[in-house]
Amino acid sequence: MQIRLRLEDGATGERREPVFNVPIAIGRDFAAMPPEINQRRVSRFVLNSGEVSRFHALIEEENGGLVIVDQNSRNGIFVNGNRQIRCALANGDSVQIGPYQISVFFAVNLPVTVPINSQILFNPNTNVPDPRVAAPMVGGEFPPADFLGKQIVPVQDIYAMKLPVDEVDYGAIGAGLGSFIWVDYLRIFGVKPQQIVALGMEKEPYARYRRLCLNSQIPLHERLRSNSDSCPDNIWGWPSYALREAWGDFFKGKFGSSFKYLWQVFAEPSFAETYTPRSGNVFASIDREVARINWQQIYRYGRVRGIRKTDDGRYAIAYSRSSSESREHAFLIVRYVHLAPGYPAIQFLPDLQEYRQKTNDFKSVVNAYEEHSHVYEYLEQKGGTILLRGRGIVASRIVQRVYEARLRNPNIFLVHLMRSPKPQGNRFGKSQRRVVNHYELQPFNWPKANWGGELRRVLEEATPEQRKQLLTDWGGTTTAERGDWQHIVEEGLSRGWYKIEFGDVVKVAQENSKVVTYIQEKQFNGEVRLQADFVIDATGLDAHVKANLLLDDLVNCYSLPLNYLGRLSVNNDFELVEMRTDKGRVYAAGAVTLGGPYAPVDSFLGLQYAALRCVDNLAFVRAPGVKKLNVFRSFMEWVKWAFLQSP
Repeated sequence: MQIRLRLEDGATGERREPVFNVPIAIGRDFAAMPPEINQRRVSRFVLNSGEVSRFHALIEEENGGLVIVDQNSRNGIFVNGNRQIRCALANGDSVQIGPYQISVFFAVNLPVTVPINSQILFNPNTNVPDPRVAAPMVGGEFPPADFLGKQIVPVQDIYAMKLPVDEVDYGAIGAGLGSFIWVDYLRIFGVKPQQIVALGMEKEPYARYRRLCLNSQIPLHERLRSNSDSCPDNIWGWPSYALREAWGDFFKGKFGSSFKYLWQVFAEPSFAETYTPRSGNVFASIDREVARINWQQIYRYGRVRGIRKTDDGRYAIAYSRSSSESREHAFLIVRYVHLAPGYPAIQFLPDLQEYRQKTNDFKSVVNAYEEHSHVYEYLEQKGGTILLRGRGIVASRIVQRVYEARLRNPNIFLVHLMRSPKPQGNRFGKSQRRVVNHYELQPFNWPKANWGGELRRVLEEATPEQRKQLLTDWGGTTTAERGDWQHIVEEGLSRGWYKIEFGDVVKVAQENSKVVTYIQEKQFNGEVRLQADFVIDATGLDAHVKANLLLDDLVNCYSLPLNYLGRLSVNNDFELVEMRTDKGRVYAAGAVTLGGPYAPVDSFLGLQYAALRCVDNLAFVRAPGVKKLNVFRSFMEWVKWAFLQSP
């Protein structure tokens, strides 16, 4: 028997679709495979992750069907969200092994999707079936063509499918940070938990964000690029993270650091570096709010596969769900939809993607957002050279991580490849960013007045043409204006272990167990050969609608307009106006709305601002359960927050 496995790496979004003969051994290197299995003609499916055991699982034929068997792995296997030791597999089942999401398809006579070179698809929890690789689901195709083929679906037809149907007022798609903040605001404004459902693949709303932080070398004790005003768990912003951290250190006897944080907030940015919170503190504070607003009652495990308007003015959401007893699909009918799918893809340079496709080398060439701790472990033991591409905040963090590795092994070198020199920073009016060693410095990815100051108002009032120019002037690739890593760069350049090169990449090849990058230098006509043990791509994330199959389906079905960046076109309340009905509305938040009325849409404060505008609009239209916040009600809700009482 042959089957196709559609693999999506939950940490990177990388997609592969290999076809195997059964039985199939799944693992990291199969060193622990017993002789009785090793002697059989077993297909080997290699997953390069420390979360995957050497011989993790076995898929084999049994009584004409398929079963997957856990081979005493450390982290287990999950079939449709439930941990299993031995489980029968049906067509379309989803298997989670470490960070990998693997869909099992029995039909193999379908065309294989050609990978998109410039992307690693990233957001599996909100993808509708891709028509290029569609396969029948358990009990038939889901959603059925009668659902996806219509703009308006009768509610009666949905119930006639004999699938579970729930009806609530509010549906949050994604269940990540954007969804969590929106739900948090709904709860504070008076909406009850039973009126809300948040659909997603992970219970912790920050799970994917935390994984990206850890992969890009921001451990829990390191600081995020987020200011003291940003509190995803606290609509009021007081006490801020700085005050909470200062308070905690004071009672631990760390008086110096306690007053340092307060001084930073008071004196930034003129006399002190801008305060930013530790990632671990942020996640802990979100956990506190998760418990307070009954998020676990609101969250529902589900992979959203399509959204359509209903004939009574609401929206039907088709999603796949499962339990330990059954695998099933369901519908959710809501009046108000909030789309916060996050980044659907990681940008991956085409030449590096092509290299990996040709060589199947996923260890030497990695993306900064992939789990790649093996790179630093190898360098700390044996030394070597990294070639780094990209020069934003993630690139600067990689430079810091290499510096830390050099403290254990000084025989580590870093070549930083940039396309061109950066002689000066972006200018707007009389302001211009400072550039040091070809890095454009700015405390945050946008000028601070974009969050709630004058520039926010300017952008809201601008025309689409004006917004394009404004976002160009204010944006660009920047890194944090922090003295510690600037000192690292200066030291590296002076001591010779850090070197900056400029040029356009001609090709990337594997030569003598090394990765060789050929570049065309800017200053000369000759070709330069850069040899490295590892190449790290730190060029960032992608949020184009076309990279998210759910959003792409929605745009195509309802002919929704996109802005000049290829993102969703929203109004100043973050509503998709073209999706409005007489009873319902659809809102969006996050990176998929960049190019609209707000610049820092993917920041903590940006997600909070979008949620506030959205919920204020819901209060204006008198949505069910939403009450306007006056001074007294707001204060009482803050008291509940302070004493960990449910809204």
